[in-house]
Amino acid sequence: MAKVKLSSALTKASGKMGNVVFRRYHDEVVMSPRPDFSGHTPTPGQAAQRQRFKLAALYGKAVLADPEKKALYEARAKAGGIPVFALSIADFLHAPAVEEMEAIDLSGYTGKAGETIRITANDDFEVAGVAVGITAADGQQVTIEVTATDRPGHKTTKAQTTG
Repeated sequence: MAKVKLSSALTKASGKMGNVVFRRYHDEVVMSPRPDFSGHTPTPGQAAQRQRFKLAALYGKAVLADPEKKALYEARAKAGGIPVFALSIADFLHAPAVEEMEAIDLSGYTGKAGETIRITANDDFEVAGVAVGITAADGQQVTIEVTATDRPGHKTTKAQTTG
């Protein structure tokens, strides 16, 4: 691979220019030929992913247009050396997780009100909320259902049965 020293006018370049695409990777600008997708029909999976990315881009634009939301993402984006738009897209594309291993710790719960249930939930940006539902299926079994929500509104639910 050849390395080229770009003039100061091109060090901030991004997007396409003719048949060349400029991409930024951290502190470097990478030039590559413009991809040719003519005659290519996307698979259903590719079409679904493109639609998902379009929704992520809309979310990113909404974040940039809302000063409060933008401020939430700015500090993390600056610390990671990435644009706010890219961070917000990544957040949209990654749903929160309720961890499999010991995600729902029922060791302090015997079925009485006020007892502790510990939950481990995470997200690539922020867990915005956690909801817990307790259902008694019969006199012996209790189902604990945990739903974690992230900033874009994606939800992940895990359930655990006791008894």
